[in-house]
Amino acid sequence: MNILKHPKTLSFLSLGLVGLAASRTGDHGKYFEISKNIEIYTNLYKELNTYYVDEVDPAKLMRTGLDAMLNSLDPYTNYISESDIEGYRYLMEGKYSGIGVGFAKHNDFMVVVDPAEGSPAQKAGIKAGDKIISIDGKAAKGKDREEVEDILKGAPGTTVELEIARPTLSNIDKSLKIKIIRDELTEQNVPYSGMISPEVGYIVLTTFTRDAGLNVANAFRELKEKNPTLKGVVLDLRGNGGGLLHEAVNLCNIWIPKGQLVVTTKGKVIDWDRGYKTLNASMDETMPIVVLVDKGTASASEIVSGTLQDYDRAVIMGQRSFGKGLVQNMRDIGYNSKLKLTTAKYYVPSGRCIQAVHYEKGKPVEIADSLRGQFKTTGGRIVLDGGGVKPDVLLDKSNDFGLLKELKDKLLIFDYVTQYVLKNEKAPELETFKFGDFEAFVSFLDTKKFRYDSESEKLLKKLKDNAEKEKYLNTIQGELKAMESKIQSDKKNDLLKHKAEIVSEIEREIMARHYFEKGQIKITLRNDSELTAAIFLK
Repeated sequence: MNILKHPKTLSFLSLGLVGLAASRTGDHGKYFEISKNIEIYTNLYKELNTYYVDEVDPAKLMRTGLDAMLNSLDPYTNYISESDIEGYRYLMEGKYSGIGVGFAKHNDFMVVVDPAEGSPAQKAGIKAGDKIISIDGKAAKGKDREEVEDILKGAPGTTVELEIARPTLSNIDKSLKIKIIRDELTEQNVPYSGMISPEVGYIVLTTFTRDAGLNVANAFRELKEKNPTLKGVVLDLRGNGGGLLHEAVNLCNIWIPKGQLVVTTKGKVIDWDRGYKTLNASMDETMPIVVLVDKGTASASEIVSGTLQDYDRAVIMGQRSFGKGLVQNMRDIGYNSKLKLTTAKYYVPSGRCIQAVHYEKGKPVEIADSLRGQFKTTGGRIVLDGGGVKPDVLLDKSNDFGLLKELKDKLLIFDYVTQYVLKNEKAPELETFKFGDFEAFVSFLDTKKFRYDSESEKLLKKLKDNAEKEKYLNTIQGELKAMESKIQSDKKNDLLKHKAEIVSEIEREIMARHYFEKGQIKITLRNDSELTAAIFLK
């Protein structure tokens, strides 16, 4: 039976499924509207499929409609089709089947930027800088990252052949064909831990996938066992976008006692409201903890930082976090598809919600400071809801500026390092290496005719455009030209002004080529001003 020919049946079935759980708002009055609009939707879909002048792809048409509907809500409510399930599995478990490489778009081709250590790609000889020409004989030119990743996914044990163009010192790419056997890969959510001073340990957590709490606990235990001088630990959650809620609870349990509330979730469906408490004895309730956060710290990371802040168990340091206090749940909707939908907001122990914005017609609307509620930590300190987690110690982001972002986004540091490692094949000493040829990098930029617009120039251009529209341009033309001239003059010194930050990024990229993620993290610690501040705070 074709369900499209029986919209009333579909409406009736849908009506019976809506509102089964107790709701705070009560949806009973909406049943007719829901039934009517589902019937309209299915009738419209049937008419398009039957009478539209050109052939339509039913799956593509429906996906467009589903995505448009969900886009009117919030960014975290998504339809996950059968073909997207592998990506969902990676987000939840940190596992996926493939070859283990990251890509970036470079002109019309995807370029390998970080083959994972021990991955099938790395074992087969794939290197950072390799340009993908074709996959299994099919041209890869013009394809975006998602298309390439989808093609490279596959069952463990299956083979894929890449034709790649590898850079050489002669600037003539070398063509190679490399066969790679796919395998199941697991991302290491704690890629590094170690001592950063005689008395301070360091643990970095990149994502809250399965066993995140256990892995942090094991790293902490190892630091304590191997370093009797340990007096404090820095937990790095910068750039950690979150993941599994129960792993956030497990992580908090390392440093707060059994039976303590970590997070409460509240939504429309009363029966789904939950309070999550620590279940086990803590490992340490007195050692000083510093948690590093930034604008990329979100969701489960904010539960951890907010909870430890509320119990006055850790000092939060860095920049204000992202502000995602929304809880998603997965619902099966048939044919191996799922709906990931926002079902609740989460609240940390003080009672505050960290959600930075609310959504109107799918658009984020910032919460004004005057509308944020005041709450108190266990020690009586005032903390605000909304707007993410505000650190106890605010730090400026030293490398968050336009020039460095341009150099990274345009892969200029990446391309320079590709040439550098061709000339310097021997792996440098991780502990002592320092990049000392900044002039060569500047010359490289000259050959690439590198130019960039500073944020000030962008604002000035916007001001000029607005002045022209409002007929003020002639009045302020002289002042605008004077400002443009001053900015251009000062920009000539930008590379030298930011030499330290640029050199640090070059060193990170060089270490990544030889020592992969662990080497990249380790050399970053040497130049990390925020980490230095955390050590002194201890």
